[in-house]
Amino acid sequence: MVQKNDKAPHILNTSANLLGICFLVLTSLKVLKLNQTTLIDECTSFATILFMSSSILSFLSIRSNTTRSDRYESIADIIFLSGLICLFVTIMMVTFNFIK
Repeated sequence: MVQKNDKAPHILNTSANLLGICFLVLTSLKVLKLNQTTLIDECTSFATILFMSSSILSFLSIRSNTTRSDRYESIADIIFLSGLICLFVTIMMVTFNFIK
């Protein structure tokens, strides 16, 4: 028997970890005083918003006993994937910025 909210706990755990990584990247950019990295800052900030939204929706999916639970979970899944793509783009920008 398949559990109703089988993806939501995994999304919550992983998006919370990646949210911390985004904060680490933002802090590192500020500490290193990389002024020409505004695009990296913006992309990382956007990924932070996506991971926070994904965390909130997956939490609501776990706590909800209504039919909205599946909808919250699928929206959290899509937002989580968008956050991963955004974080990938950020990592590529950071990598190519340091190669110069």
